[in-house]
Amino acid sequence: MTQADANVIEVEKLVTHYGEREILKGVDLEVPPGRTGLVGANGAGKTTFIKILLGILQPTVGDVAVFGEDVKTKALEIRSRVGYMPEGSCLPLSQTAADFVVYAAELAGIPPRAARQRGSDVLTLVGLHEERFRYLGEFSTGMKQRAMLAQAIVHDPDVVFLDEPTAGLDPEGRDE
Repeated sequence: MTQADANVIEVEKLVTHYGEREILKGVDLEVPPGRTGLVGANGAGKTTFIKILLGILQPTVGDVAVFGEDVKTKALEIRSRVGYMPEGSCLPLSQTAADFVVYAAELAGIPPRAARQRGSDVLTLVGLHEERFRYLGEFSTGMKQRAMLAQAIVHDPDVVFLDEPTAGLDPEGRDE
Protein backbone atom coordinates (compact mmCIF):
# COMPACT_ATOMS: atom_id res chain seq x y z
CA MET A 1 0.00 0.00 0.00
CA THR A 2 1.39 3.39 -0.96
CA GLN A 3 1.31 6.42 1.33
CA ALA A 4 -1.43 7.91 -0.88
CA ASP A 5 -3.53 4.77 -0.40
CA ALA A 6 -3.08 4.63 3.38
CA ASN A 7 -6.10 5.21 5.58
CA VAL A 8 -6.50 8.72 6.93
CA ILE A 9 -8.11 7.43 10.14
CA GLU A 10 -7.80 4.06 11.88
CA VAL A 11 -9.66 3.32 15.10
CA GLU A 12 -9.67 0.08 17.10
CA LYS A 13 -11.86 -0.79 20.09
CA LEU A 14 -12.48 2.87 20.95
CA VAL A 15 -14.44 3.47 24.16
CA THR A 16 -15.00 6.88 25.71
CA HIS A 17 -16.74 7.85 28.94
CA TYR A 18 -17.81 11.16 30.39
CA GLY A 19 -17.99 10.23 34.05
CA GLU A 20 -20.28 7.21 34.23
CA ARG A 21 -21.81 7.88 30.82
CA GLU A 22 -20.44 5.85 27.91
CA ILE A 23 -20.33 8.01 24.80
CA LEU A 24 -18.50 5.79 22.31
CA LYS A 25 -18.55 2.01 22.69
CA GLY A 26 -16.25 -0.38 20.84
CA VAL A 27 -15.75 1.72 17.72
CA ASP A 28 -13.69 0.09 14.95
CA LEU A 29 -13.22 2.20 11.85
CA GLU A 30 -10.98 2.75 8.85
CA VAL A 31 -11.40 5.87 6.73
CA PRO A 32 -9.60 5.96 3.37
CA PRO A 33 -8.67 9.21 1.60
CA GLY A 34 -11.58 11.06 0.00
CA ARG A 35 -14.80 12.61 1.22
CA THR A 36 -16.42 10.93 4.18
CA GLY A 37 -19.35 12.02 6.31
CA LEU A 38 -20.09 11.09 9.89
CA VAL A 39 -23.81 11.08 10.52
CA GLY A 40 -25.64 10.43 13.76
CA ALA A 41 -28.29 11.70 16.12
CA ASN A 42 -27.66 14.60 18.48
CA GLY A 43 -25.61 13.34 21.42
CA ALA A 44 -24.33 10.29 19.52
CA GLY A 45 -20.68 11.28 20.05
CA LYS A 46 -19.69 12.84 16.72
CA THR A 47 -18.06 15.91 18.27
CA THR A 48 -16.39 13.77 20.92
CA PHE A 49 -15.01 11.52 18.19
CA ILE A 50 -13.57 14.48 16.26
CA LYS A 51 -11.96 15.84 19.43
CA ILE A 52 -10.37 12.44 20.04
CA LEU A 53 -9.02 12.42 16.47
CA LEU A 54 -7.43 15.81 17.18
CA GLY A 55 -5.98 14.69 20.52
CA ILE A 56 -8.07 17.25 22.40
CA LEU A 57 -9.81 14.47 24.34
CA GLN A 58 -8.33 11.13 25.34
CA PRO A 59 -10.30 7.91 24.86
CA THR A 60 -11.01 5.71 27.85
CA VAL A 61 -9.83 2.65 25.89
CA GLY A 62 -8.69 1.94 22.36
CA ASP A 63 -6.22 2.93 19.68
CA VAL A 64 -6.66 5.93 17.37
CA ALA A 65 -4.37 6.88 14.50
CA VAL A 66 -4.58 9.74 11.99
CA PHE A 67 -2.21 9.60 9.01
CA GLY A 68 -0.78 6.45 10.60
CA GLU A 69 0.29 8.40 13.71
CA ASP A 70 -0.90 7.55 17.23
CA VAL A 71 -3.07 10.41 18.47
CA LYS A 72 -1.90 9.87 22.06
CA THR A 73 1.74 10.62 21.22
CA LYS A 74 1.58 12.68 18.01
CA ALA A 75 -1.38 15.02 18.51
CA LEU A 76 0.53 18.22 17.68
CA GLU A 77 1.96 16.75 14.49
CA ILE A 78 -1.49 15.53 13.48
CA ARG A 79 -3.13 18.88 14.22
CA SER A 80 -0.58 20.66 12.03
CA ARG A 81 -1.93 18.64 9.08
CA VAL A 82 -5.63 18.99 9.94
CA GLY A 83 -8.10 21.81 9.50
CA TYR A 84 -10.84 21.91 12.13
CA MET A 85 -14.08 23.82 11.98
CA PRO A 86 -15.72 23.44 15.39
CA GLU A 87 -19.42 23.26 16.06
CA GLY A 88 -20.94 26.53 17.19
CA SER A 89 -19.58 30.02 17.04
CA CYS A 90 -16.26 30.48 18.79
CA LEU A 91 -15.21 33.56 16.87
CA PRO A 92 -13.56 36.65 18.36
CA LEU A 93 -16.42 39.03 17.59
CA SER A 94 -14.30 42.18 17.95
CA GLN A 95 -11.86 41.08 15.21
CA THR A 96 -12.25 41.48 11.48
CA ALA A 97 -12.51 38.39 9.33
CA ALA A 98 -9.17 39.26 7.74
CA ASP A 99 -7.39 39.59 11.08
CA PHE A 100 -8.89 36.33 12.35
CA VAL A 101 -7.97 34.26 9.30
CA VAL A 102 -4.49 35.78 9.02
CA TYR A 103 -3.90 35.00 12.70
CA ALA A 104 -4.97 31.39 12.10
CA ALA A 105 -2.49 31.18 9.21
CA GLU A 106 0.31 32.59 11.35
CA LEU A 107 -0.50 30.10 14.14
CA ALA A 108 -0.04 27.37 11.54
CA GLY A 109 3.46 28.67 10.83
CA ILE A 110 2.86 30.72 7.71
CA PRO A 111 5.05 33.86 7.71
CA PRO A 112 3.12 37.15 8.21
CA ARG A 113 3.31 38.47 4.64
CA ALA A 114 2.35 35.11 3.12
CA ALA A 115 -0.36 34.73 5.79
CA ARG A 116 -1.97 38.01 4.71
CA GLN A 117 -2.03 36.91 1.07
CA ARG A 118 -3.25 33.42 1.91
CA GLY A 119 -5.93 34.85 4.22
CA SER A 120 -7.18 37.14 1.47
CA ASP A 121 -7.23 34.27 -1.03
CA VAL A 122 -9.14 31.96 1.31
CA LEU A 123 -11.68 34.62 2.27
CA THR A 124 -12.31 35.12 -1.45
CA LEU A 125 -12.69 31.35 -1.87
CA VAL A 126 -15.37 31.15 0.84
CA GLY A 127 -17.23 34.19 -0.46
CA LEU A 128 -16.16 36.77 2.14
CA HIS A 129 -13.71 38.90 0.16
CA GLU A 130 -15.96 41.98 0.21
CA GLU A 131 -16.67 41.48 3.93
CA ARG A 132 -13.12 40.76 5.07
CA PHE A 133 -12.67 44.03 6.95
CA ARG A 134 -15.98 43.82 8.82
CA TYR A 135 -16.04 42.72 12.43
CA LEU A 136 -17.07 39.11 12.94
CA GLY A 137 -19.66 40.28 15.48
CA GLU A 138 -21.52 41.98 12.61
CA PHE A 139 -21.70 38.80 10.53
CA SER A 140 -24.80 36.74 9.89
CA THR A 141 -24.79 33.07 10.92
CA GLY A 142 -23.87 32.00 7.40
CA MET A 143 -21.02 34.49 7.20
CA LYS A 144 -19.69 33.25 10.55
CA GLN A 145 -19.77 29.68 9.23
CA ARG A 146 -17.76 30.81 6.19
CA ALA A 147 -15.21 32.57 8.42
CA MET A 148 -14.79 29.43 10.52
CA LEU A 149 -14.33 27.40 7.33
CA ALA A 150 -11.71 29.90 6.14
CA GLN A 151 -9.67 29.50 9.34
CA ALA A 152 -9.90 25.72 9.00
CA ILE A 153 -8.44 25.67 5.48
CA VAL A 154 -6.09 28.68 5.46
CA HIS A 155 -3.00 26.54 6.11
CA ASP A 156 -3.85 24.10 3.29
CA PRO A 157 -4.36 21.05 5.52
CA ASP A 158 -4.23 17.45 4.33
CA VAL A 159 -7.69 16.81 5.78
CA VAL A 160 -10.46 18.99 7.21
CA PHE A 161 -12.80 17.97 10.04
CA LEU A 162 -16.05 19.95 9.82
CA ASP A 163 -18.31 19.69 12.87
CA GLU A 164 -21.88 20.68 11.91
CA PRO A 165 -20.71 22.89 9.00
CA THR A 166 -24.22 23.71 7.77
CA ALA A 167 -25.82 24.40 11.17
CA GLY A 168 -27.90 27.56 11.04
CA LEU A 169 -27.54 28.01 7.29
CA ASP A 170 -30.45 28.60 4.96
CA PRO A 171 -30.90 26.20 1.99
CA GLU A 172 -28.95 28.49 -0.36
CA GLY A 173 -26.05 28.69 2.08
CA ARG A 174 -26.00 24.91 2.45
CA ASP A 175 -25.87 24.47 -1.32
CA GLU A 176 -22.96 26.91 -1.63
